[in-house]
Amino acid sequence: MPGLATLRVYEFGWLHHDIVAGIVLTTMLVPVGIAYAVASGVPGVFGLYATIIPLLAYAVFGPSRILVLGPDSSLAPLILAVVLAQSGGDPGRAVALAGAMAIVSGVVCILAGLLKLGFITELLSKPIRYGYMNGIALTVLISQVPKLLGFSIEGEGPLHSLWAIVKAIAAGEINWVAFAVGTGVLVVILVLKGSKLLPGVLIAVIGATVVVGLFDLSSHGVKVLGSLPQGLPAFRLPRIEVADLGPVLIGGAAIALVSFADTSVLSRAYAARTGRPVDSSQEMVGLGAANLAAGLFQGFPISSSASRTPVAEAAGARTQVTGVVGALSVAALLVAAPDLLKYLPTPALAAVVIASAIGLIEVTDLRRIWRIQRWEFWLSILCFVGVAGLGAVPGIGLAIVVAVIEFLWDGWRPHSAILGHPEEVRGWHDIERYPNARQIPGLVLFRWDAPLFFANAELFDQRVLAAIAASPTKVRRLVVAAEPVTSVDVTAADMLAELDDKLEKADVELCFAELKDPVKDKLRRFGLYERFGDDGFFPTISTAVDAYCAAHAIEAPP
Repeated sequence: MPGLATLRVYEFGWLHHDIVAGIVLTTMLVPVGIAYAVASGVPGVFGLYATIIPLLAYAVFGPSRILVLGPDSSLAPLILAVVLAQSGGDPGRAVALAGAMAIVSGVVCILAGLLKLGFITELLSKPIRYGYMNGIALTVLISQVPKLLGFSIEGEGPLHSLWAIVKAIAAGEINWVAFAVGTGVLVVILVLKGSKLLPGVLIAVIGATVVVGLFDLSSHGVKVLGSLPQGLPAFRLPRIEVADLGPVLIGGAAIALVSFADTSVLSRAYAARTGRPVDSSQEMVGLGAANLAAGLFQGFPISSSASRTPVAEAAGARTQVTGVVGALSVAALLVAAPDLLKYLPTPALAAVVIASAIGLIEVTDLRRIWRIQRWEFWLSILCFVGVAGLGAVPGIGLAIVVAVIEFLWDGWRPHSAILGHPEEVRGWHDIERYPNARQIPGLVLFRWDAPLFFANAELFDQRVLAAIAASPTKVRRLVVAAEPVTSVDVTAADMLAELDDKLEKADVELCFAELKDPVKDKLRRFGLYERFGDDGFFPTISTAVDAYCAAHAIEAPP
């Protein structure tokens, strides 16, 4: 419990900063929490429930001192996809489904943290993350446009929703008063986004609420939030049907992956600023505890916030106490003034979510990737199209599949080289880069730039035989420059044994240079080390060359 450990070293001078930062943070927590709840398909008050309890849980279990957790725009499409498909429009079922996904996400994160699996999120490379987040941003934008324009649609998936929006606009269903309110809020937020002195979201939302209440715009078709239920969230285990289990488990697991990927990036960024180490596994436990608490207290899945955390930092936050103050302030609002946001207009909430979605869009770095690595750019586009065309949950599945394929591809078709000794540089290098490099007669130095495993074992065999066939002299010994080989599996070990048999029949000796000790240990377990013997392994390429030259009375390179 890192939060309790922080209390042991807590300095009294920090308290003022944490209290002030917590109060300032509250001005963001309330409107954003409500907005993301509505965007996730549940009533707005549950966004406040999903703010209070997770902040308290993370304050105890989270390792990052100023990280702020809560409802997030990147999770809204994932939650909404399951809620829309399974709830049948019933708000009670929607809340139960969202809460169940929070519990699944929490359990997955906690187990992964306890098992030290924080590295899993590294499967998602930067281009894939960009594609996924751009797709999420587009999905969020499409889902909020009808609320901004003052009408509702029925459509499953971004493309169907987009077509429904076009038909509604063509039919003249736009409520221009609602559109004016929402657009005004969006403009104020975007204009004041870079200001450290003026809280754009708070100013825009309060202004819209006052205008709608003062001029009774609800009578002109502008939907409002209405009175919030008075009181605090209660402990309640979500009840879902058996038919909901599959979508809830898949959605919860996808949310766990996305939320921790976001949290790990944000926590590393702030750790770099403060000079504190990052414990990714404890971060996973903290995030899991927050999600589990949200699901058990009428909330829904949450993540770290890239918009609220900077607010806390700029306001002077020192520790997790800032989050506690923010949570208690939101709780006080629900207990003492539940009608304060009665006239908060739905178009304003849509504008808040749209502004956040715009912040998710990445274009600049994708241009850089286009310039330096075209195939990774197209991977990003593939993930973007997958999310935009299939929806958020299938989209994250596609992103994971693409990430695994990308990982396997690098090892499946790795680079290999035949080495020679150039006169102009020291050492042994690729003869394709140095065509004039000297090769020792009867000796082939073959470098393999990847682990040896089932996917590339056959290719290794083929390239070794091709290297021998391409030698200008009869080959007596082939030395594998194995420094890049970090692992060998059973399939590759069997291939090496078969390759050794083939080479032995051709009077070619197979040896290794620079093979790492852990890989040698594996070869011992496979029974291969004894096959090659101590003389079959050399500490460096130079010693392998010297040994061959000495055995065959050849002058070794200097």
